[in-house]
Amino acid sequence: MTTREASHAGSWYTDDGPTLSKQLQSWLDAIPSSINDISPIPQPGARIIIAPHAGYSYSGPAAAYAYKSLDLSKCKRIFLLGPSHHLYLPTCALPLPSLKTYSTPLGPIPLDTSTLSNLRSTNEFSALPLDADEAEHSLEMHLPYIRHLLSLSSPSSSTTKDGFEGLIPILIGSTTPSTERKYGNLLAPYLSDPENIFIVSSDFCHWGTRFGYTYYLPTSSSATDLSSGISLHPKTHKTPPTDPAIHDSIATLDRACMEAIETGSHERFLKVLGETGNTVCGRHPIGVVMAGLEGVLKDEMGKKDGGVDEGQGGKKGRFRFVRYERSGEVRRVAESSVSYASAFAVL
Repeated sequence: MTTREASHAGSWYTDDGPTLSKQLQSWLDAIPSSINDISPIPQPGARIIIAPHAGYSYSGPAAAYAYKSLDLSKCKRIFLLGPSHHLYLPTCALPLPSLKTYSTPLGPIPLDTSTLSNLRSTNEFSALPLDADEAEHSLEMHLPYIRHLLSLSSPSSSTTKDGFEGLIPILIGSTTPSTERKYGNLLAPYLSDPENIFIVSSDFCHWGTRFGYTYYLPTSSSATDLSSGISLHPKTHKTPPTDPAIHDSIATLDRACMEAIETGSHERFLKVLGETGNTVCGRHPIGVVMAGLEGVLKDEMGKKDGGVDEGQGGKKGRFRFVRYERSGEVRRVAESSVSYASAFAVL
């Protein structure tokens, strides 16, 4: 077997190529050329994004904000980092060496076998079994967007962008902070290469009893003490809290994580996660990339006087969030929602 099949096509998103292409383009076309104080969109030099990976009916439009921000003008390789939902993995894994392409309803995406071979030679990566690869949705849900954007850059709709060498998928396991720093340092040289794009796959808060997470921050809680909240229970909290509404508390939890990510501090992000327990499923891929960016920027600071350059999108190497949504507005403890956020970083 040399191809990973599009195992979620036909359920999580349409398996009809023309319909899928039209859908993706409609979401991209809906994104304005300026978001908040960020202009233009796409943002020049934006090579790193965070985008959600739920079914397209839930998170497809939110993901478009991240993909519309991407600058693919120099792109030769795309690194795709996603969390492992099914396979227990304490480190990180790469596709099997026998795999040459990932399939999508829009056509195949070639793997960069050379870069993957170089990463395997470090002996720091496990092999990702094909059945686990095809069961995992965190990587696959980004493939149609990737294939669509590469096709837009090609003179022929049947091929990908000229000069494109391939995709480098990396599945990130339940990594410790030190392990995230190790992989961040390993990937730092690739992050600093202007011909590389990095896509980080993550949803944000999974709230509800079905997710085992019902953390709530009352208005009376200290604005600086995120650990002062409580866990709600359907039997003991039959009357829905209103100060604030549950969905507003969820937004506070998510924005605390988003603001921590925007600081560029891996340690700060970990601290907020520790205080709130927020169920950001891509926290480990985000942590790996944040740790890698810290290494890249530290190296650049050592080579330049006056620090690192800034652009319209904010400080170089720091994420800016451009979209935040939830699958629903939770008001009662028995309800649930998943949050979706999109961000980019210029590097």
